[in-house]
Amino acid sequence: MPRKLNRILVVDSSEVARTIIVRILNEEMPDTELIICGTVQEACAWLERSHFDLITTALMLPDKDGLELIRYVRASSHHHYTPTIVVSGDADARLLREGFAAGVTDYFDKSLGYRAFAEFIKDFMQRNTGLVGRILYVEDSQLAATVLMRLMERHGLQVVHTTHAEEALQLLGETAPGGPREDESFDIVITDFFLQGYMTGGDLLHAIRAKFHYSSQEMPVLVLTGAEADEKQVEVFHAGGNDFVAKPIIEEVLMARIRSLLLIKQQFSALKRQTEAMHHLAITDSLTQVYNRRYLLDHGDQFLANRNNHPVAAVLLDIDHFKKINDKLGHITGDRVLKAIGSLLLERLPENTMAVRFGGEEFALLVPRCSTCDARECAEELRRQIETLHPDGVTVTVSIGLASNEQHPNMTLTQLLNQADELLYAAKAQGRNKVCA
Repeated sequence: MPRKLNRILVVDSSEVARTIIVRILNEEMPDTELIICGTVQEACAWLERSHFDLITTALMLPDKDGLELIRYVRASSHHHYTPTIVVSGDADARLLREGFAAGVTDYFDKSLGYRAFAEFIKDFMQRNTGLVGRILYVEDSQLAATVLMRLMERHGLQVVHTTHAEEALQLLGETAPGGPREDESFDIVITDFFLQGYMTGGDLLHAIRAKFHYSSQEMPVLVLTGAEADEKQVEVFHAGGNDFVAKPIIEEVLMARIRSLLLIKQQFSALKRQTEAMHHLAITDSLTQVYNRRYLLDHGDQFLANRNNHPVAAVLLDIDHFKKINDKLGHITGDRVLKAIGSLLLERLPENTMAVRFGGEEFALLVPRCSTCDARECAEELRRQIETLHPDGVTVTVSIGLASNEQHPNMTLTQLLNQADELLYAAKAQGRNKVCA
């Protein structure tokens, strides 16, 4: 799903303040669209014709009080739930009391400065994301489904409706990681607990947790039930539900529950992305973007042991006279040469090849399902491509040693690399810019 562009309405009577706020927020939040105005009347006109994810207002405005603007926002059908921030240098007890009644979400002390205001807004937007999400909604009553779908879509949610748990399970399977429709995955599931058909809502919950192994953070589930008994609530949670809403549905309660579960999913996704990024950093050479030596030592033997990869060719590639490049042209040029070769390896090598920066100017490759003859051709082609690369205008050649486990499939990683290393030295002894196999 494409990322949503945040839209913020900033209301301030000072033209100087508005100019500074626009400049700083554009620097700090380039993915945000800003609308700036100086009066309540102007702000109300914008609110009538556009949707905003956040509204900030000064307390003192030329035509009306900032709290009056927020009361207008809370009475609006389009912005009833939109977060609002009052920017004031005096958040006294009266303002706090009246602000709660008016519907103020948060306050910012303007004496802290405009740069602090931009940081406050960035942090607030991260903690209070709008209702952006894709919902799988399971409800066998067409009338109830029509009403709730319209309600959720009015709040900006994408909703896919199914009437049976079996169909919901099929959709979850197709949109699971690695599935044919992975890019259409869901953020949360909303299901009636009592469904017609072979599977109930409870069965669906159990399948989500036990079959797909989704945790309550990875796939939050909101259950709709007409039963208010404590035993039924316990049953919902025991089956794997994150939360429930009792019928008849109250819009404010439903949207608050959905917002809470979307936040859980967004935090899980952010943590997952961060974990994947950290893992990538741990196994990747930061300059060349190929794997690092640690990755080869940790996974190389497993790569060789996988019979689906046989035969495996091991290639050791060393840049000729690389020290001269560093000494004469500088280490920055040397780094660009290494980066260019790393990019070439990633772009040109056969699929599933393990490309590794083995040492300073040395690269190691494990090429799966590659005979000795094919590996020699591949290595020769690689040597020619590097010779014509000319990164930063520098002519670069490489010496290559090539070994294969085609005749000895039980060779260890160390044995295979040692053979390739001996052949690499042979290539250097024969005048460099050669392949020895």
